[in-house]
Amino acid sequence: MAWIALILAGICEMAGVMMINQFHRNRSFLWLVYLIIGFGASFLFLSYSMKSLPMGTAYAIWTGIGASGGAVLGMVFYGESKDWKRLIFIAMILCAAIGLKLTE
Repeated sequence: MAWIALILAGICEMAGVMMINQFHRNRSFLWLVYLIIGFGASFLFLSYSMKSLPMGTAYAIWTGIGASGGAVLGMVFYGESKDWKRLIFIAMILCAAIGLKLTE
């Protein structure tokens, strides 16, 4: 269950990052509320997962999901660069997170 919570934390982190971009584009109170909910849920799921997962592993995987997911969302929804070098580095982040799990 801790791993599911950690993946949900990463997804909520991605949503929070997306809401930062939306709030920056349109200074609506609603986007601010979504931003707070996204990051709040992210921290809630992360803290739950850390009850049974090592802190270093949980934090690294959470940030890896958030960073790589945010970059991919930027490419898909906001027209950010899809350069092959960028995709390689995103893959490296994901490989590092998987490696942490495998060496746990």
